[in-house]
Amino acid sequence: MEFPFDINQLFSERVTILDHTLVAGRKSAGRPDLQALITTVIDEIGRASAKAQQLTAPITSASKLQSQRHQVYLLKDGERNGGHGVVVGFLKVGCKKLFLLDRQGVHIEAEPLCVLDFYIAENVQRHGYGLELFDFMLQHKNLEPVLMAYDRPSIKFLSFLAKHYCLTQSVPQVNNFVVFEGFFPNRTAAQLRKVPLKKQDGEIKPYSLMEREVIRQEQRALPWPFAPPHTPQRSVSSQCSHSLSVGSSPSGAPLRALRDNRDKSRNQVTSSISGSRGSHCD
Repeated sequence: MEFPFDINQLFSERVTILDHTLVAGRKSAGRPDLQALITTVIDEIGRASAKAQQLTAPITSASKLQSQRHQVYLLKDGERNGGHGVVVGFLKVGCKKLFLLDRQGVHIEAEPLCVLDFYIAENVQRHGYGLELFDFMLQHKNLEPVLMAYDRPSIKFLSFLAKHYCLTQSVPQVNNFVVFEGFFPNRTAAQLRKVPLKKQDGEIKPYSLMEREVIRQEQRALPWPFAPPHTPQRSVSSQCSHSLSVGSSPSGAPLRALRDNRDKSRNQVTSSISGSRGSHCD
């Protein structure tokens, strides 16, 4: 891609690494005029990449780069355009926190380095520029491509990974990212964390507060002499603890048994009182 200014003056290295500072070496540090040109370059190549991928909006721009902790590797050919240089392409990477599925379907939380955008100008494709740029990034990061995740890779990019890095067997995911065989076995336990499954709703705990409250209310509602003597809360719960199990409810057999015992005690007390009243009248 050609620009109406000298690319070689703006980017002194063949591959320039840009981050949120939008500084390309010492020359552009503290130079708003040069940073404005860098902004123009990033925005233009971001639009070209979006057009090539048929996206509705660019995913790479100077403003997004300034607000995110990502890096752009920009490749130039300094001999083209009458010695003023051209931008050949760029590669954007960054770490993302992802929830992934391994081959066994286990949810894994990881934060790998991801390829977020990758573009080589159409008129210079198949000249080895893409491989040169990608290899430069791998060496700079000291990383193997199998340990990376790829955000919505195009068919062209997948063919590139298969041809140059033998990445062909991907592990299916439910998000837009692609990871390949070897991503999970080659990462340390500190880099991967299993995500626990959510607890099922509606689970009834043993010795629930509702059961205890029902029993206490029924006991308080009984008039003397049918009401049992006041006992600490622990004694009530201990009665339930012998018969209740996981999954029981207040309307189950244990509560019915307590009610039957209560009714039996009530009848015995009633009979005793009736008998004593009759003997007194006689």
